[in-house]
Amino acid sequence: MAEQLVDLGDVTLCVESFGDEAATTLLLISGACESMDGWDTSWCEELAAGGRRVVRYDHRDTGRSTASPPGRPTYTTQDLAGDPLRILDALGVPQAHLVGLSMGGGISQELAARHPGRVASVTLIATSPAGARADRSALPGPEPRIARTFEDPDPEPDWGDRDAVMTYLVEAYRPYAGSLGFDEDATRRMLEVVLDRTTDLQAANTNHWLLDGGPSEFAMADIGAPALVLHGTDDPMFPFPHGEALAREIPDARLEPMVGMGHERPPAALRGRATELILRHTSG
Repeated sequence: MAEQLVDLGDVTLCVESFGDEAATTLLLISGACESMDGWDTSWCEELAAGGRRVVRYDHRDTGRSTASPPGRPTYTTQDLAGDPLRILDALGVPQAHLVGLSMGGGISQELAARHPGRVASVTLIATSPAGARADRSALPGPEPRIARTFEDPDPEPDWGDRDAVMTYLVEAYRPYAGSLGFDEDATRRMLEVVLDRTTDLQAANTNHWLLDGGPSEFAMADIGAPALVLHGTDDPMFPFPHGEALAREIPDARLEPMVGMGHERPPAALRGRATELILRHTSG
């Protein structure tokens, strides 16, 4: 199915599906400031070839979804967290397997805890516990190279200068790679699509960071859906103990260390293994 704009009343979200519409649904949820394009088409097709209906979508302010004025998001964190269920409703899907990256992993945890009947399973990639933990001990913060990007960010580019924007975004992705290396060519190919599809590049790359995260109102122990945790051993944003905490706090969760992966989707060297693990996890 080609991309479609789904009118939800207060917002329009761009959605795309792959595979048999009658098959088990995998809903892919991107991280902050990311459109559906982070889930590259070839991986969506691989997962669909495993007998799944794969759905990806643009968060608010990204891709072709509704864009707010730059610096003035017209929605809340809870609106972002509620969008996946509204998409499933629009597609007529009563229950889905959620695959969430970073912020998308936090959204997946919240939905699994609060709407257990809608969530068949969760796969959590490069994320951290979003709810209250039984173990209150501190988890390690971002590595210095990541902390610097928040404390002293690079000046924004001229958002009308495609080359400048490309350079800015490539360099924004670079520090998050693990020891398997930063695939600049693949990143540039993905960003070419992002630049072509995005309604407002400045809004897409700034507005999510302005949202108030709000208090966690669920406990990790409330997540009853089967959980698979794919966490990079070299994640510089959420170091590996965050993945261990997810597996420890979610009942019966399974942790699969992704050796050499950073804060990212599984890179080419690990993609096949990730596909196999996700298909096995969602086969029930």
